Amino acid sequence: MPPASQNNTTTSRLRGFFLLFLLLGMLGTTAELLLVGHTEDTWQLTPLLLIAVCFAVLAWHAARRGRASVRALQLVMLLFIASGFAGGYLHMKAKIEFQLEVNPSLAGTALYKKALESISPPALAPGMMIYLGLLGFAYTWRHPALNRAGEQR
Repeated sequence: MPPASQNNTTTSRLRGFFLLFLLLGMLGTTAELLLVGHTEDTWQLTPLLLIAVCFAVLAWHAARRGRASVRALQLVMLLFIASGFAGGYLHMKAKIEFQLEVNPSLAGTALYKKALESISPPALAPGMMIYLGLLGFAYTWRHPALNRAGEQR
């Protein structure tokens, strides 16, 4: 069994990688959303606003790595995941509506198959918010700031 200090170093490094991947993912997602003009209405602005809030929470967390900032980050990550599922629903709804405009006679399995095969809006793109939320949760998993006084995890 590895010494506790080696285990803590490994966990700390992994936590750093999760944070790096989260930051890179948020930067890439922001760039993509802005480049494709994902700013037409409130629903489309939601992922951009959540990412902005996350950057603010991460700045707070960098300044003070306390329990409150970790819990705030976990809350934002929960909102990321919820927005990913909501976005998936909204993208699929838009795809179905478009297919019905093009061909009103479509129904049932044929409608869903045609909608899934269509290019825009991308059906799986909102999954990126779910992925980012999971990365954030991986970063906060057993975070030292969540330990109560003297409690070992």
